[in-house]
Amino acid sequence: MRFVDEFRDPAAARALVRSITDLAGDDEFKFMEVCGGHTHTIYRHGIEHLLPETVELVHGPGCPVCVIPMGRVDDAMWLAEQPDVIFTTFGDMMRVPGSRGNLIEAKARGADVRFVYSPLDALKIAIDNPDRRVVFFAVGFETTAPSTAVTLVRAKALGVSNFSVFCNHVTIVPPIKAILESPDLRLSGFLGPGHVSTVVGLRPYRFVPDVYGKPMVVAGFEPLDILASVHMLLQQIRGCRCEVENQYTRVVRPEGNTQALKLMAQTFELRPHFEWRGLGFISQSALRLHPDYADFDAERTFAMPGVRVADPKACQCGEVLKGVIKPWECKVFGTACTPETPIGTCMVSPEGACAAYYNFGRLHRETALVLGQRA
Repeated sequence: MRFVDEFRDPAAARALVRSITDLAGDDEFKFMEVCGGHTHTIYRHGIEHLLPETVELVHGPGCPVCVIPMGRVDDAMWLAEQPDVIFTTFGDMMRVPGSRGNLIEAKARGADVRFVYSPLDALKIAIDNPDRRVVFFAVGFETTAPSTAVTLVRAKALGVSNFSVFCNHVTIVPPIKAILESPDLRLSGFLGPGHVSTVVGLRPYRFVPDVYGKPMVVAGFEPLDILASVHMLLQQIRGCRCEVENQYTRVVRPEGNTQALKLMAQTFELRPHFEWRGLGFISQSALRLHPDYADFDAERTFAMPGVRVADPKACQCGEVLKGVIKPWECKVFGTACTPETPIGTCMVSPEGACAAYYNFGRLHRETALVLGQRA
């Protein structure tokens, strides 16, 4: 298949749903989609309503915006408000709430905050404004870390002294381990993250079947990708197999992107520990700049507060990120907390479970089934 429409073919979807229903039978299965992009697809296309009631999909900690704790957002706000600083960030992070509001509000108070499409855009701003200090707010899993790495190498080669990175890149394996060791959740298997896997490959996930006895299928992001991956998970379970499989073969290679991994190893190192929203502190779960790039490390350049801030009591983003509750089970979902007035990060990013369900999740199971029959 080469075109988007082929991955949304109603006849193929119906055939997969029938096969999934037959494989599941009367047993109950709970699969976690690790990536927020999968959550978006599931809610947008009503996939959870088309699956049999015995197959449940739960959201995991794979939205990079959602897992940033409030303390790190407060540090970003502090940086943005420093004299002579131009603070640059991806658009999603502009609306993430800290204890003193968000970066849009900081901009309204006079801070020079600019959203960019790439860290290379931030580097160009630094080159064009040699009398200002330019900070890039780096967030994301291994998917976006290579672009930050490329920018750091370029900045060093050009000798740009007024550019620095506030590094908040996180890694995918530690939170999956934390989920597997959580007493709150019993999972049958995982839909593995497609975008991250284009960089890291399949090897890092082998501990999931080898140590914890759970199957994983790395999945693409179209509706048929999700359904095919659920089908593959059920085939593994029914066939008494437990391994890492790759459904997203058109993009993901088993070895990943070796050039990107080499570049990341050159520019980053693991942090001893890092705080995740909803999961607490997880050892060696995030990246910081390698000592060879210390001159570009905002955490070394600036005396940042680094204060830990508790989430608002009304917000249940942590439980949503761990798959313990569904978005609509949160006490403030859709009332006090909406995409226009988010209390928690899960309502900010399009990949966040709360935002995805708010925008696309008003489809009832019966309606979805009728639409599927008409398609």
